[in-house]
Parts: sequence; structure tokens; C-alpha cells
Amino acid sequence: MKQRRFGLIGHPIAHSLSPALFKAGFDGRHPYDLIETADFEEAYRRFLEGYDGINVTAPFKELAYSKADILSEECKVIGATNLLVKTPEGIKAYNSDYLGVQLCLQEMLLSLSVDMPGKKRTPPTSWAPPPAARGVARFSPPGISPDTTDSEKADKESDNHLKALIIGLGGAGKAAAAAAESLGMEVVRMNRTIKDDDTRPLSDFRECFREADIIIYNIPGAIPQLQELTEEDLTPGRQKAILEANYKDPSFTEDMIKGMTGINPLIRYTGGRKWLLYQALTGYEIFTGEKPDLQKMTDVL
Repeated sequence: MKQRRFGLIGHPIAHSLSPALFKAGFDGRHPYDLIETADFEEAYRRFLEGYDGINVTAPFKELAYSKADILSEECKVIGATNLLVKTPEGIKAYNSDYLGVQLCLQEMLLSLSVDMPGKKRTPPTSWAPPPAARGVARFSPPGISPDTTDSEKADKESDNHLKALIIGLGGAGKAAAAAAESLGMEVVRMNRTIKDDDTRPLSDFRECFREADIIIYNIPGAIPQLQELTEEDLTPGRQKAILEANYKDPSFTEDMIKGMTGINPLIRYTGGRKWLLYQALTGYEIFTGEKPDLQKMTDVL
């Protein structure tokens, strides 16, 4: 039987931890390569010629979405993919960013002692990944938890008023927004470029940060507004949770987090490595149909 091959496309990706995570998750049973080129069409051609599945990172997530023959339900909502798999029916797109953010948010809510209506709050360390890839990835429509009953759906708005601020609306940001909505949160979108009336400008950052319970930061670099946050914006005495996508060069530095928690000890920060871990956990099973070893993957980080 031909050995299956997997990989990652994007640019730049030389720093990526994905190969090490994949190797750890499956004890090196499957090859996993970095396919690094700034030319998306070249990267996609190399996938078609030599790989069974690929992860997709910036700046290719929306381009890869346009290539898929079959879209998973979460991809249809998000409009981007970070995972393409060859199937007998054609190239299928999934979004394990969405699945990974869901797990991160559930874990953050546990740390904040927040109950979500109808959601089974199982710690990700004991979580079983979704059915194997050639099946259906776990997805729930925006605003409705997978475990929510009909009566709980009707009461969702009155029972849950958590507000999530999504900063940066690239592929990862769109996935984060959909994941937050799937858990019943009110989502506020913010971006450098304003494309519609539902997107807030960065000039509103301090106001939106002050009002948010969950902040998901997806911009690759630090925006100046981060340095402008005041004690009032950090709302001492109120729980806040911050999740950042970038794990290589985070915008929320250790000194910044220390300063924030000195003002408001109830602030909780989760870095991009946790997001990376959980999207890999879900995505790698989609690739292989096998459950990766979570503990060994965690040890890599």
C-alpha cells in the first residue's frame, strides 16, 4: 500500500511547529512536509501531484477555499479553509481553525467559571476528536450549540450575554468569529479594512475591548492601540479572556500581560500555541482517520 503523505502550504512557514506536532501525534508513521513558496498555484500543484492532504496557512486560506470541490459546513459559513483532503469525490475543504477555537473557548470558559447554555463543558484534555476525515467535521450553525435543546435555543439570548471581540478578519479571524457564534456569544468584528457595516474600525478598539468578555486577536503584529489601553479599559473586577492566534511573535508580550493582570487579576490570556495544538488535534484526525496522541503533541510545545 502506498504511504500517504501530508504537508503544509503557506508563506513564510519555515518556523512552523506543524511538522513536529504531526510527527509527535503519530510517532512518525506518516510523512509531513513544509511546502514553502510564495506562489499559491505552485503550492497547490505540488499538493495535487504528491500529497493526500495539506494544511493551509496565511496567506492562502481563502485561495485554497476557492479550489475545493466539496466544502464542509463550517467552510461554507467561514469562506476559508486551512485543510484540504483528497477524496474519491474530489478535493474536500475543512476548517480545523474553527474546531480548534471552539476547544480553546470552551477551556477559557471553564477557567472563567462561565456556564454556556446547553454546552457540555468537557475539558479538551479528555475530548475525543471528531469522526475521521472522510466523515463530517463537528459543526454547529452560528449561535447554536450542538447540544442545545429546542427550549434552550429559544432562551439563548436571555441566558447568555457574553460578548466576543474578533480583531482581524482574515481566514483565522473568520473561523474565530464563527466558533464564538456557535457557542452562543454576541460577536463584534473589527478589522483594519472596513468591508461592511458590521465591521468596526480599529479606532474603536479601546471601547470594544472594554465591553468585551472574550477578545480574540488575529492580527499578525501589534496594533498601536494595544499600548493605549488604560485601567478603565481593563475593567478591574470583571473577568476577561484573551486568545491570540500568533504563536511565533505574539503581540501580547509577557510584560504587557503582567501589566494587565496587575491591574485586573481576573484577566486570562491564552497564547497561539494552544490554538495551534487544538486545530492540529482535530485536523490531523481528519487527515488520517486516526486519533493523534494529545499528550505527545502537548510535550512538543
